[in-house]
Amino acid sequence: MLWYLCLFVSVLVGLAVLAWWLRVRTPHGPQEPPHLPALPLIGSLLSLRSPHAPHVLFKELQKKYGQTYSLMMGSHRVLIVNQHVHAKEVLLKRGKVFAGRPRTVTTDILTRDGKDIAFGDYSVAWRFHRKIVHGALCMFGEGSASLERIICAEAQSLCNTMSEAAAAGLALDLSPELTRAVTNVVCSLCFNSSYCRGDPEFEAMLRYSQGIVDTVAKDSLVDIFPWLQIFPNADLRLLKQCVAIRDRLLQKKYEEHKADYSDHVQRDLLDALLRAKRSAENNNTAEISAESAGLSDDHLLMTVGDIFGAGVETTTTVLKWAVTYLIHHPEVQRRIQEELDTKIGVDRSPLLSDRGSLPYLEATIREVLRIRPVAPLFIPHVALSDTSIGDFKVRKGTRVIINLWSLHHDEEEWDKPELFDPGRFLNSEGTGLTVPSASYLPFGAGIRVCLGEALAKMELFLFLSWILQRFTLSVPPNHPLPSLEGKFGVVLQPVKYKVKATPRPGWDRPKDQAC
Repeated sequence: MLWYLCLFVSVLVGLAVLAWWLRVRTPHGPQEPPHLPALPLIGSLLSLRSPHAPHVLFKELQKKYGQTYSLMMGSHRVLIVNQHVHAKEVLLKRGKVFAGRPRTVTTDILTRDGKDIAFGDYSVAWRFHRKIVHGALCMFGEGSASLERIICAEAQSLCNTMSEAAAAGLALDLSPELTRAVTNVVCSLCFNSSYCRGDPEFEAMLRYSQGIVDTVAKDSLVDIFPWLQIFPNADLRLLKQCVAIRDRLLQKKYEEHKADYSDHVQRDLLDALLRAKRSAENNNTAEISAESAGLSDDHLLMTVGDIFGAGVETTTTVLKWAVTYLIHHPEVQRRIQEELDTKIGVDRSPLLSDRGSLPYLEATIREVLRIRPVAPLFIPHVALSDTSIGDFKVRKGTRVIINLWSLHHDEEEWDKPELFDPGRFLNSEGTGLTVPSASYLPFGAGIRVCLGEALAKMELFLFLSWILQRFTLSVPPNHPLPSLEGKFGVVLQPVKYKVKATPRPGWDRPKDQAC
């Protein structure tokens, strides 16, 4: 009997020890994410040395650290998110918690210490500010006849330039021509004005825009170690020069608008912002004053600069990638042209109302946005409090970078992701559009979703439909196909190359055809 009692007690003790061991060894609650090695002061920089661009490197590091992992950029903890479940947790499920933005040297120079929307930190003032801008943009949103006419006029001008080059037997660098066309659309939206080719002010815009693209948001050393700005820095000097040119142009437009402002007419975005500012200033009982609403002169100028800069560079870059892939895939060009010939013909130009009858063109635009996302790394978010992503804990102040490149090239979500295949966005009959994966987030989502999404989609459809209705695109004889690698910066840009635009039957000379 004593033997049985000792055995029973031993079993109980063993079970208690086992339970304690399991409790110690088994994780409870969120755990620290896998992390790259880090050294004092420099963080994980040694582990990030690579010939690849950051978005490609971050995707490669998944093989060793998993789809979500952390690293140290100097003293800053950064979480890299490479898959859509965690990305949507950041953007949607916990959007307000992750709505913060980091302060960096370069973005502070660009935005006068975060007085814009894209890089401004999340706050009551930011929410009010964004609401005002969203309302103003809705005036010109999808379905706006006035904006459609503006885009069509610029498409006509672009096509005339291409026709003149073709008639002279010249190949054309489309990059500045596309930039001018998109710039004029955004100028009409922001300033109710446009530019002719060669205009000195327009040429200045091109120069400062390129300088900003080449220097901002590249995780340069001065953004990781701010104290380095005390030393000579060519990139920082170029950025300051470009921002000074931009600000002089914006100030000129602002003064012109203030001089002839009317409460009864709202011509453009700057008028809408001025109206909101004056309304807040005149309403003494309002809970949000003009200053607390983020509607100081600086805020207005930086907001217009935001929309002007981002609205031009992103859409232009997508158009350049579209042309690049169409040249690489002439069979896709032919199919789009067959669709245009069947549904529209040569008697008129495409309209926004044709989008539903041109599914293959729409699918091609979606595939371009997937395979070469214009911003492969989203602007970093910042956790405003302690929280979690999936099973991982996230400390307040952690920067979170969503790698859109990984989302759009995830082998588990996309069949042969490196293959350019517009058909993946069509239904089985090829007559309607579909989104085959939840990983598709070209414009982001949630609180920080791209404000210009509707405008960008209008421009992409109208510019490409007008061009492909009239021309077949190729490289000149004996020229290599353009590179598909891209140049990493604040946007992923294709390299420059010349395009041969061959007029299609019925479009062999310039036409002044309105939309």
